[in-house]
Amino acid sequence: MSAKTDEACKPAGDSTRAIAACVESLEEDLANTQEKFVRLAADFDNFKKRNAQESDRRARAQKQGFIRELLPVIDNLERAIAVDDAAALEPLRAGVRMTLQQLHQLLRHHGIESEETVGQRFDPHRHEALRTRCDETMPDDAVLEVYQPGYYHREGEVLRPATVVVNDLSQCASTRRDGNGG
Repeated sequence: MSAKTDEACKPAGDSTRAIAACVESLEEDLANTQEKFVRLAADFDNFKKRNAQESDRRARAQKQGFIRELLPVIDNLERAIAVDDAAALEPLRAGVRMTLQQLHQLLRHHGIESEETVGQRFDPHRHEALRTRCDETMPDDAVLEVYQPGYYHREGEVLRPATVVVNDLSQCASTRRDGNGG
């Protein structure tokens, strides 16, 4: 309550005039409070809109920056495709290897890594098993082969799990029991 309302609503008897002044003062306080609330709500709505616009602007700028970094890689691939001399096969392969290396550097620059998976223990959060095979020289549940490498953000987020072949030593034992294995 405002000081004016406090003054108008002091106990001064039961006069109708005093009660009317108190009610009038309370209504004025309520109107002022409602106006402040409406302004605050509008300010907050404007803040949300500005924040969303700024977030969109930053996302666009990041995407454009990444695309600018990717364009030289695309240029190198287009140059490699433009080579039409059949004798240039080895230089073409070398160029494609360098372009692939350039792509991996670009991904690393953005915090994206692939990892060496062969020999690691199968992790269902980081690997997708396509099939199993028996290799007695490797531990059970070890990754034997990678069909498609996995990519991870440095903070540990899996962008794409590696698709792998997993060692299953129980297959070796069943092959020996069947008499087909050795």
